[in-house]
Amino acid sequence: MSVIRENFLRVRERIERAAQRSKRDPKEIKLVAVSKTVEPARIQEAIEAGATLLGENYVQEAQKKIETMGRLVAWHFIGHLQSNKAKAAVQLFDMVQSLDSVHLAEELNRRAVQANRVIGVLIEVNLAKEATKFGTDEERLFTLARKAKELDHLSLQGLMTMPPYFDSPEESRPYFIELRKWQERMEREGIRIKELSMGMSNDFEIAIEEGATYVRVGTAIFGHRQ
Repeated sequence: MSVIRENFLRVRERIERAAQRSKRDPKEIKLVAVSKTVEPARIQEAIEAGATLLGENYVQEAQKKIETMGRLVAWHFIGHLQSNKAKAAVQLFDMVQSLDSVHLAEELNRRAVQANRVIGVLIEVNLAKEATKFGTDEERLFTLARKAKELDHLSLQGLMTMPPYFDSPEESRPYFIELRKWQERMEREGIRIKELSMGMSNDFEIAIEEGATYVRVGTAIFGHRQ
């Protein structure tokens, strides 16, 4: 058994155990195998192990992979998306998990109209207010969500966040709780969303306990990057 296959199956087992601990159905939780900087041959090993959803951070890198590997799996964009890459993103990806501004929402919608398709989006929320990370802040979240709901060629499906890195995964829990609370507030305001993308290699089990429906796992599958 290859290392990547073994890693992937181990991550799936950990997801199932975390779901069972929190009395959730493991089928509710979708594993995004984060494949940035990973070459196609190694990505193919993950697909053969059962990966059905890949996450990429850079449009140009992803474009080369998709042209090489095709669309046997779903591709999500999870990095910061510049508006001048919106056209390519709409053509390449099944979902953009990092919507962070009204301007980007309008540009994605415009490009989706041209492409005659509806693209799924998650709003990225910078809960820690880290200057080095992207995402909208809480003050602009409702404005952005309402705008995304108005745009016919966007399908707002949920929220995404990336807490600071902690040596202890437990320290990520307050951020996951906070994102879930924002989801609940939006529901009360009539903005229906069902997806929470939160949790990475070091803390995805905590995220599942707090309601994650997408976990974005790269290192625990593909190993440490250069």
